[in-house]
Amino acid sequence: MSFDPVYDLIPGDQPLLISIPHGGTRIPDALRPKLAPLAQALPDTDHHVPRLYAFAPELGIGVLAARWSRYAVDLNRPADDAPLYESNTTTTGLFTDECFDGSPLLLPGERPDPWLRADILDGIWRPYHACLAHELARLKDRFGYALLWDAHSVRSVLPRLFEGRLPDLCLGTNDGQSCDPELTARLVGICAAAHRYTQVLDGRFKGGWITRHYGQPHAHVHAVQMELSQATYMDEDAPWAFREDLAADLVPVLRTLLETMLVWGRERYGASS
Repeated sequence: MSFDPVYDLIPGDQPLLISIPHGGTRIPDALRPKLAPLAQALPDTDHHVPRLYAFAPELGIGVLAARWSRYAVDLNRPADDAPLYESNTTTTGLFTDECFDGSPLLLPGERPDPWLRADILDGIWRPYHACLAHELARLKDRFGYALLWDAHSVRSVLPRLFEGRLPDLCLGTNDGQSCDPELTARLVGICAAAHRYTQVLDGRFKGGWITRHYGQPHAHVHAVQMELSQATYMDEDAPWAFREDLAADLVPVLRTLLETMLVWGRERYGASS
């Protein structure tokens, strides 16, 4: 079974790559008829995230964006589906059987197909991560270091996953293990200065497998996850319309965060080409 194209890649000429693993909307033909009506609408997509970062290429920043839905496979989970959080934390796995609100992903009586999941792992998950690893290696070879921004969004209120209302800007560094502390401090400062928005560091979203696996400060690869509250840029009910009026305030903050990463990299490692 072919899943091409798996992703869209815009290579950059700066030492920073944006990964967008959950913005895809394609569903394998063998899976689509099995989905429950709610799941058919793909409510747990990171809606419009590629659009938020459309400015990145003009800064020379590369962008890797998945085309396939997280309902096919979660690219932010390890291939062996090992848990990322403590046992008392509700989350979804590599292949989920339910939506974020707890409703079933599949129609009654339908069961996951092991052969399909194996094909998806080989045809979607592995190519995405092969590309991600290759791009980071390319940047590190050229600049001596690489920076990774893992871009996500989620509904502002999801009682099954977290209590209350999610902060607007959620930075994740795996409790400081995926990113240099000085870079983290600068990013936190940018978020704190954006007074329109609430912010948190390593709260409910500490960074998924991408941040944890690729973020290796000792090897000069620094990774940060940004989980945006969708209330900051879109309507949170179907059909999940993009809100230009809201995004107009948010995008400059995102741009400043990415520019800050680039400046930090040059100061820390020196200019290179």
